[in-house]
Amino acid sequence: MDKSEKKKELIRSIKFLLFSISAGLIEMGSFSLFKEILGWTNWLSYLLALVLSVLWNFTLNRKFTFKSANNVPVAMFKVACYYAVFTPLSTKLEHLLADVMGWNGYLVTFINMALNLVTEFLYQRFYVFRDSIDTNDLAKKDRGEL
Repeated sequence: MDKSEKKKELIRSIKFLLFSISAGLIEMGSFSLFKEILGWTNWLSYLLALVLSVLWNFTLNRKFTFKSANNVPVAMFKVACYYAVFTPLSTKLEHLLADVMGWNGYLVTFINMALNLVTEFLYQRFYVFRDSIDTNDLAKKDRGEL
């Protein structure tokens, strides 16, 4: 990988991190609303907050981070497959550590968010968008093709 490719990947990683932070704010805000205001259990609050943050994160990263023009339903299906594995495992972890073992629910949610950040970036970069990175109109504009 040459220097310009390394720079593009670094920028892509930073964008993913920043959009993930914004998704994390949505997740923590909605988690707090569900848990503190509505009084829901940790696992249910976590699960619904996760769904909201995933929709936000997918939309922004598809367009701006990976600049992908691929088929949205196909890409979303691939992301749904990731979450079909991640969600039950992380929800179980949330329930076990917070509800059963008494760990702080916010700490456990933060741990799940960190696990999600790393594994989802790798999954999206090397599977979901692997063959369609830099193919949308934003990428074409950046290359001077539009």
